[in-house]
Amino acid sequence: QLQLVESGGGLVQPGGSLRLSCAASGFTLDAYVIGWFRQAPGKEREGVSCIRRSGASRNYAAYADSVKGRFTISRDNAKNTVYLQMNSLKPEDTAIYYCAAYRIATVQAMCPMNLARYNSWGQGTQVTVSS
Repeated sequence: QLQLVESGGGLVQPGGSLRLSCAASGFTLDAYVIGWFRQAPGKEREGVSCIRRSGASRNYAAYADSVKGRFTISRDNAKNTVYLQMNSLKPEDTAIYYCAAYRIATVQAMCPMNLARYNSWGQGTQVTVSS
């Protein structure tokens, strides 16, 4: 089975940066759409960003409006890892961040922000933005 493990969370001051990692084992991630989601206390889990499977050439990533211009998703197939670079962090970014994945054969398929599409999930990593 595909296993995903997030890391890189922690406590950071407003305006700071963190890079989250999602390391996969069991299968290579090149044929998987990857999404990052977050859930704050008392709130529903929401999509943050997603990236198309390896081989896609256009509109390969999507971002929630709340993080556009601040967060960047990327993948390193050689390391079988997906990253979420988070810059200019705000207190409202505080949440548990999860990576998720689903396999797809269509190289140019769009990545969705719909939680129901993803069938493999990591355990989450806590991000706290506070002064």
